[in-house]
Amino acid sequence: MAKNYYEELGVSRSATPDEIKKSYRKLARKYHPDVSKESDSEAKMQVINVAYDTLSNPEKKAEYDQMLDHPQGFSGFGQSGGQGAASGFDGAQFYRQGNASDFQGFEDLFGRFGSGFGGGDYQYQRQKRSQRGEDQHASIEVDVEIAYHGSTQQITLQIPTVNAYGEPEVQRKTLQVKIPKGMKEGQQIRLTGQGQSGINGGENGDLYIEIQYIDTDRIRVEGADVYATVDVTPWEAALGQNIQVNTPAGKLGVNLPKNAKTGQQLRLKDKGIPTKTAGNLYLVLNIVLPQATTEEQLQAYESFAQAFSSFTPRS
Repeated sequence: MAKNYYEELGVSRSATPDEIKKSYRKLARKYHPDVSKESDSEAKMQVINVAYDTLSNPEKKAEYDQMLDHPQGFSGFGQSGGQGAASGFDGAQFYRQGNASDFQGFEDLFGRFGSGFGGGDYQYQRQKRSQRGEDQHASIEVDVEIAYHGSTQQITLQIPTVNAYGEPEVQRKTLQVKIPKGMKEGQQIRLTGQGQSGINGGENGDLYIEIQYIDTDRIRVEGADVYATVDVTPWEAALGQNIQVNTPAGKLGVNLPKNAKTGQQLRLKDKGIPTKTAGNLYLVLNIVLPQATTEEQLQAYESFAQAFSSFTPRS
């Protein structure tokens, strides 16, 4: 008697889905043609693939169990010896014995298992189901200037995936990624077909790359708004002078308000990330005191102190 699917996977009929999966993975590691040294590894792998495809699917498993419980409908099936004897329900060929009435009612069953009944003999042909690969997600950090101009970047990603044996592993991918102008932080770029590989000819999944902008102590991004720290001198801040500022949006002329303070924010409308609805650019002022290294500079501070003798910042 040829082995049935449960015997091929080394499990009982009462095995749980997790037990069936665990046994399949163990056998797959042993017989996968890429790693196995067994001479019949390819044929064995086909058998356990068919067995697992059936027993891991509740509907197929129920139908297969029904077949096992009613073997009288399969006259001569699975027996050794005799003309046209079969090798079992394992993906190999089998041939009808006895009268055609012995098989009535079971053609549908084999059809649902992916087999076919063609010609004068009923030949089981294993069919693999194709399955689309899973979508995958990753994030990358880029300079905020890219939001204003766009860029094509070569990136290397380490993406968690599952190998042919059902084991988790990390896959390295090097890709050319075109980052369009105007992407807000958190938006995603879709790379069609760059996700996990499809199974049995199924199409690959997609890769979604989320854009994050690099925050520093001088610049940060919130949505489409950009915050940039700008150093100013005490006299520029006090006199409200016009200054030239290098920003992610380019070099801009800015009029400071008189008596500007450290931490004060100046909003430049629509100078943030140029999305469909552009964000704002906020200049965060930082007043920097020059270091006095010459006698003349020290005297300037003396004069400054006398001019503001009534100023008491620690009051």
